Amino acid sequence: MKIAEIYKFLNELSPFENQESWDNSGLIIGSPDDEVSQIYLSLDIDFELLNEVKPNSLIITHHPLIFKGLKSINSSLYPSSLITQMIKKDISLISLHTNYDLSHLNEYVASEVLGFKEYEKDEFLLYMDVDFSFEELCDFIKDKFNLQTLRVAKTTNEKRIRRLALCTGSGGDLISKVKADAFLSGDFKYHQALEAKINGLNLIDIGHFETERYFGASLAKYLQNFAIVTIISNSKNPFTYC
Repeated sequence: MKIAEIYKFLNELSPFENQESWDNSGLIIGSPDDEVSQIYLSLDIDFELLNEVKPNSLIITHHPLIFKGLKSINSSLYPSSLITQMIKKDISLISLHTNYDLSHLNEYVASEVLGFKEYEKDEFLLYMDVDFSFEELCDFIKDKFNLQTLRVAKTTNEKRIRRLALCTGSGGDLISKVKADAFLSGDFKYHQALEAKINGLNLIDIGHFETERYFGASLAKYLQNFAIVTIISNSKNPFTYC
């Protein structure tokens, strides 16, 4: 199957023109005329994945391997080291990043992971009506995401959580726009947490990887009609805890 056919389908599913201005979603490595025999879905690319991928394959990732222009290719350093191996194995790459957050990933996490079938969407934010104490909400989230611990910024207000906001990935820059009692996202910075806490917004940081590891599963169901093998990669979190 030609990459052009797959790209056309992905663009209809989640238009690349809707990505943020700083993003680099789209066809990153390869040509529209290239023929591929398999598709691999992954949050990111690493050498473990590339060692598994067969030649003449297409990888579809959430995070683009290249964000900014490269002035040189140094095969000993990231990301050039990965690009070099991909070219040697004739592996192509398409990324669906902020356009897919906007169209699908937030809603998948809200409905399929958290179990909320009703929600309101405001660009990159999803809002759900809930009824939890802060501690009950934390227990609920740990159970749904299979986590042992959470990183939180809790306000001094003990009122029940009635409105929960969600943004997969890194949502700290959206804090000033959130109209909820609690905000679930990842990668919150120190001063963002301070701002939110003082302004009465509870933050629950479950990590960037933890909210976006569902990318492959969320996209795979849309590719079922293609007569091509599609493999969901078991993406790895670069962070470990000790």
